[in-house]
Amino acid sequence: MQRFVYSAKDEQTQKVVKSVVQAESERDAAKLLIAQGLSPLNIQEEADGNIITRLTQRISSKDKVTFTRSLATLIEAGLPLSQSLHTIVEQTQNPKMRQVVQDIIVSVEGGHSLGDSFAKHPQVFDRVYLALIRAGEISGTLDKALRRIADQLEKDAETMRKVRGAMYYPGIVLIVIVAVVVFMMVTIVPQVSKLYDGLGKDLPFLTAALVAASSFIVKFWWAVLLALGAGIYFLRQYLQTESGIRLADRLKLNMPLIKNLFRKLYMARFTRTGETLLSTGVPMLDMLNIAGEAVNNTFVAESIHNAEEQVKGGVALSKAIKDQDYIDLLIPQMISIGEQSGQIDAMMGKVAKVYEDELDEQIKAISTTIEPILMVVMAVFAGGIVMAILFPIYSLVSVTGGNL
Repeated sequence: MQRFVYSAKDEQTQKVVKSVVQAESERDAAKLLIAQGLSPLNIQEEADGNIITRLTQRISSKDKVTFTRSLATLIEAGLPLSQSLHTIVEQTQNPKMRQVVQDIIVSVEGGHSLGDSFAKHPQVFDRVYLALIRAGEISGTLDKALRRIADQLEKDAETMRKVRGAMYYPGIVLIVIVAVVVFMMVTIVPQVSKLYDGLGKDLPFLTAALVAASSFIVKFWWAVLLALGAGIYFLRQYLQTESGIRLADRLKLNMPLIKNLFRKLYMARFTRTGETLLSTGVPMLDMLNIAGEAVNNTFVAESIHNAEEQVKGGVALSKAIKDQDYIDLLIPQMISIGEQSGQIDAMMGKVAKVYEDELDEQIKAISTTIEPILMVVMAVFAGGIVMAILFPIYSLVSVTGGNL
């Protein structure tokens, strides 16, 4: 299937619509448009675009939140769905988001439901989003569902911003460490090695290894860069495979310093997603299935799906999830209270708030803990190089002093 950018005249509204359609050929694209009540004016295959265009025109969480809140406000004000979408598309600044909304308009006006129209863009709207939209359509509370989606998107974005913020400082310090080591290896060590060449004495093993490494980097820097680039490329490719994803997910759950942070993140994500889905009317089994994917960790997802299978067999959710790996005990305890009071969604919301607050504290603790560790690492690397450089000098002075 190819993507075609088109402009067409809507026979009902007499307005010109611009969007994207998927079809086998330009002829098939025209047939699809005519079937939707549009008169094609221009159809051409969509260009891939360069890297800069793809990066600058990506759809951010902020774009989705703005679109979702605007649609909720207009529907709540009593505007028809089609008119609401037309109003939003005129106000949308992001070209890529505008194309998506225009495609949704065409689909809705062609007789499709809003949920099915959104589902044509899985790269923009995930399963949680689609489930809430469909639940809102069925229950007649689409505006409330949209507001819950916007709240969920904002909370997720805020949580991820905090987690990434906690990783920025260690990343910057590691870059500084690498830069200092590289600077010393390509500038200071070569100069010192010239001094040692004139001594006519064997260098200690550590100093000889340092000089050899420095000489290799200076002479074959291009090979080092190629090897580094190839290593990063293949690592990224591996991390996109099933085994690579599972390895990364396992490290997040078990690596010292960061495991508590990620475990609280996954618990907050699971309970917040569950609260949002249940409060909108999504059935329990669907909630577990969707929330399992929403946590974005294969091992936690497996635990949730195991609980889902037990719930299918008639086991209460609190019992089904109690003995699952990577699920904190607080969650089944609070869900049990919710089952007794008939407010599981409210209890999951309270648990989510607890984990979100603990996550904030964990982020602060990690920043405080990692700082001295990184300082020690920097001191070891830089100090090791300095000692390797100065050790032969001290040895020479000691020998000379002894002969005197």
